[in-house]
Amino acid sequence: MVYNPSGDKTKWLDEVTMVNPKITTFSEGKDVETEGCLSFPGMDGKVQRSKWIKVEAVNLKGKKIKKKFVGWEARIFQHEYDHLDGKVYTDRLDDDGKSEVQGRLDELVEEFGEGGVL
Repeated sequence: MVYNPSGDKTKWLDEVTMVNPKITTFSEGKDVETEGCLSFPGMDGKVQRSKWIKVEAVNLKGKKIKKKFVGWEARIFQHEYDHLDGKVYTDRLDDDGKSEVQGRLDELVEEFGEGGVL
C-alpha cells in the first residue's frame, strides 16, 4: 500500500510504501471528520474513525515494521486501508450522510455508467 501521510498530492516524495499492512489495534476513542476521495469527485461526508491505530507491515527492504498512527495520519491510513478491503468512505457514512451524497452519486453514475470510468 502506498499512502501520503500529509494528504498533499504535491508532496509525493513523502509517500510511504507498506507491503501487506495489517491494522492490529484500533483505539477505543473515535472522532468524526469530513472525508473525500478521488474515486468520488465533488463530494464528501462525515466519517467516524479511530483516533489512533497500530499497524504491522513489511517495508520495501523486506523488514517487518510496526507503526502507530495518530490523528490525521491515522485517518488517512484507515481510509486507504479500506480500499484494500474493497470499501470506500461512502460505505462508512451514516444514513443521513448517505442521503446527502446520493444526488452526486447518481450524477456520477449518469456520467460514467454503473461500472465507473473503467
